[in-house]
Amino acid sequence: MCANTGGPLTNQQQECFMATADITAALLRELFHYDPDTGVFTRLVRTSNNCTLGPSGMLTKRGSVAVSVCGKKRAAHRLAWLYMTGEWPADEIDHIDGDQTNNRFANLRECSGAENKQNMRRARRGNKSGFLGVSRHQGQWQARIHMGGKVKRLGLFKTPEEAHLAYVAAKRQLHPFGVL
Repeated sequence: MCANTGGPLTNQQQECFMATADITAALLRELFHYDPDTGVFTRLVRTSNNCTLGPSGMLTKRGSVAVSVCGKKRAAHRLAWLYMTGEWPADEIDHIDGDQTNNRFANLRECSGAENKQNMRRARRGNKSGFLGVSRHQGQWQARIHMGGKVKRLGLFKTPEEAHLAYVAAKRQLHPFGVL
């Protein structure tokens, strides 16, 4: 079986590695140390010959950090919440500063999906205007914002910069979770 730093695996650790139990805060604290000031997880127990003790985490394709726990990759920000509060988040976890790699506990907050989307800071990769909330419409630039499941059209503008200014003004008023 797996080697660890302090003798044989506990029953809870063995269950975890056999993928028969979900991760609890107690088990997470046995396997890792989380530093709330840096947001870094440090592995305390070797779970296979491949894993090393020390700082843990890998960058995902989406730009966030994942930590392998009991053979499953888990979002580091969700693990940080579990580690600090003792409970899995009920919904989503938002990075207040918008940096998905910054998993300091002071930078994390529990929120709904709609609240989390309010904190978007950059246009999506395929956005041709390059600005959040701005798209091409009938030869002009349109600013739109989502609120309460509905789209609010903010107007048509000659330049994408003008449309973006209208979007930012509306965002500051309508998106209390957004930090722009």
